[in-house]
Amino acid sequence: MAELGELCRTAVEAAQDGEGIEAYAEESRTTEVGARKRQIEGLTFAESRGVGVRLISGARLGYAYAADPSEDEIRATVARARENAALAGEDPNHVLAEPAPVDPMPELFREGQAAMPTDAKVTLALDLERLTTTTDPRVTKVDECQVGDAVSRIAIANSNGLAAEYARTDTWCLAVTLAEEGGETQTGFSYRIGRELGDLDWEAIATEAVERAVAMLGAQKPPTARVPVVLDPFAGMSFLGVLAGALSAEAVQKGRSLFADKVAEIVASPAITLVDDGRLLDGPGACPFDDEGVPSRRTELISGGRLRGFLHNSYTAKRGGTTSTGNAQRAGYRSTPGVGTTNFYVEAGTKSLPDLMLEAEGGVLIQEVSGVHSGANPISGEFSVGATGLRIRGGAGAEGLREMTIASTIPDMLQAVSAVGSDLRFFSSVGVPSILIGEMTVAGV
Repeated sequence: MAELGELCRTAVEAAQDGEGIEAYAEESRTTEVGARKRQIEGLTFAESRGVGVRLISGARLGYAYAADPSEDEIRATVARARENAALAGEDPNHVLAEPAPVDPMPELFREGQAAMPTDAKVTLALDLERLTTTTDPRVTKVDECQVGDAVSRIAIANSNGLAAEYARTDTWCLAVTLAEEGGETQTGFSYRIGRELGDLDWEAIATEAVERAVAMLGAQKPPTARVPVVLDPFAGMSFLGVLAGALSAEAVQKGRSLFADKVAEIVASPAITLVDDGRLLDGPGACPFDDEGVPSRRTELISGGRLRGFLHNSYTAKRGGTTSTGNAQRAGYRSTPGVGTTNFYVEAGTKSLPDLMLEAEGGVLIQEVSGVHSGANPISGEFSVGATGLRIRGGAGAEGLREMTIASTIPDMLQAVSAVGSDLRFFSSVGVPSILIGEMTVAGV
């Protein structure tokens, strides 16, 4: 079986005069183990291997891919991409990345995790489920308890002379608990990600999932009021996903961003620094280069409350007369690169969550929101979403609150941020600490 780098080189060598070719290859091995009622509920094992080829000829782009190809099949894939290019319209913004020095990131790959036997993952899933259901007598069941890992390798080469490869391991676990009391049932959730399953804090996962479920027992609908609001990282993550889309140059150039034409303007509180940083090893989105081979980097998008710019791949950079920020991203070898995030996060502040809650006395700690992606307008930024959380009393969470609605606009919410917590936490490629918003309307009774 040919190595990924060899397959990429084979594709590039098949270029004809006047053509530019890029080959993107990946292979992955993913395992997921689910546990419930002290038994394994599901065990999934999947492998994927393939190569995608982009071919540019006369400003026309063609694309084709092949699963687990031989070198002969790679050449046939190039021929299909050539045929597809002949049918496409011209666009001078189609370009391939130029080679540039890439600093390796060997820390992304853990040999021990890659060699971890499935039996060990099964044991961890069972242990997590047992721990989660024996922490509090009101929590004896889980709705879901899962442990998973992925071992991946990426290679890319193009006819400009670019050639690069790297390997990575990714691990995750989650627990969704069911708290029961007096005929009432509430759910709680916890999630952790890392490079190696042995690095995850299993006790903290169980404790958090249980505490969040138990805290909602007896929750009531609050009276409508304008109050200080603290978004915990779980809630803040949902809003940050909307911001990621709005700060993509692809969305801006298509007229689908609320930040279009606002570069250098004040768009947020000075407390907010919003960054995309593919070199941050503590983030799960770390990578030495993006999915076009452009070296990853740190890009400040909002700092001092001011919008500094957008995320670009090579296409949007050429169209916008700038350079790529190293944010080309694919859904896999079957797709062409769009614009995406690496480690996209709000920089941590200096205040703890209890400090923020002391400042928000009488307000609400929002722990979960629903419907942000479907309920937020990508152009105006308006949103109206459901929420659950806790009343804040004495600098701590008190009675549970549910069936709340919070409504505002993304710009108004960013401007209203009073302080940012020190508890930065990543969920997938999005990271956010707790955030204090001076005042928001919380609609209930």
